Amino acid sequence: MQQHKLTATIIEECKNKLLQAKQDILNRVRSAKMEFESLDLRGGDEADQTMNLLAENEFLTSQHRLKEQLLEIEYALARIQQGRYGVCEETEEHIEIERLKAVPWTRVSIEGAEIREAMKRKYAR
Repeated sequence: MQQHKLTATIIEECKNKLLQAKQDILNRVRSAKMEFESLDLRGGDEADQTMNLLAENEFLTSQHRLKEQLLEIEYALARIQQGRYGVCEETEEHIEIERLKAVPWTRVSIEGAEIREAMKRKYAR
């Protein structure tokens, strides 16, 4: 049986991973924005305009995904500050330490993720 006690050291390790991931995302957002702004999206024939629309859609989709991930990181950092880090939102049990180390922004344990997946399948019909 795995030990579920989150020590200050493990929380600090996860916090550092979260802060690094946050910085990486902010850098990717900045870089993608600069790259997108450097594109010449004016004029051109129909094929050029189609390619421009595809590039814009890809940029917006990417930015949305990064924003969602950034929010998850911010929520995790807030949970650390509030002393609620590492508690599953579904089961209210401790999240597995290895899971937190791998995905420090996770909100659910493996069991909690299975519960959410089962509910999704149940109501997706």
